[in-house]
Amino acid sequence: MIGYAFCGSFCTFSNSFKILEGLIADGYDIQPIMSENAYSTDTRFWKALSFRERIEDICGKKIIHTISEAEPLGPQKPLDSLIIAPCTGNTLAKMALGITDTAVTMAAKAHLRADRTLVIALASNDALSANLRNIGTLLTRKQVYFVPMVQDDPEKKPHSLVADFSLLRETLTKAERGLQIRKIFV
Repeated sequence: MIGYAFCGSFCTFSNSFKILEGLIADGYDIQPIMSENAYSTDTRFWKALSFRERIEDICGKKIIHTISEAEPLGPQKPLDSLIIAPCTGNTLAKMALGITDTAVTMAAKAHLRADRTLVIALASNDALSANLRNIGTLLTRKQVYFVPMVQDDPEKKPHSLVADFSLLRETLTKAERGLQIRKIFV
C-alpha cells in the first residue's frame, strides 16, 4: 500500500490529483492523507468537502487527517512508500527539522523510522531562498527522494520551485530501487 499525502499548495492540487487517479487506475492500493489545513480549507481552487469526498471515493478509504491517525503508519500499519504531493515549504522545513505537528509530518516520521521510501513533490514559493537549506538537508537523508523541480515563474516568483508532476511516477519507480532521478532541477 502507498500513502498519498496532500499539503496546502492548493494551486497544484489538480496536477497531483491526476497522478493519484493514474496510480489508482494502475491498480495501486492508496491510503490518502491530508494535512489539517488541506483537509479543511476552502479555496478558489477547491471546496474542501468536495475534494475530500472525491479522494475517498476514488481511493475507497477514509482520509487520514490527524496526528493520532497517522502515527500507526510506521510500526503498526506500514506503507510500502509515501508520496507527499504537493509538499509545501512549511511541511518540508518541519520534516528537515524533525518537527511533527501535522498528520503529514507524523506520517512521514512514522514512515521514515521504518526506513521506507518517501517521495516529495515540492511546491514552494521560497524553495530557492529560505527552504533551500531544507532541500539540502532532506537530500542527504536515507530513503528521501525528490520529484525534479522547475521554476514556475522566474520573473515574478524568482525563489519559487514546483515539482514536475509528470515525473512523479518515474521518481517513485526509481526511488523504490533506491535511486534519485537526476537532474533534480530542470
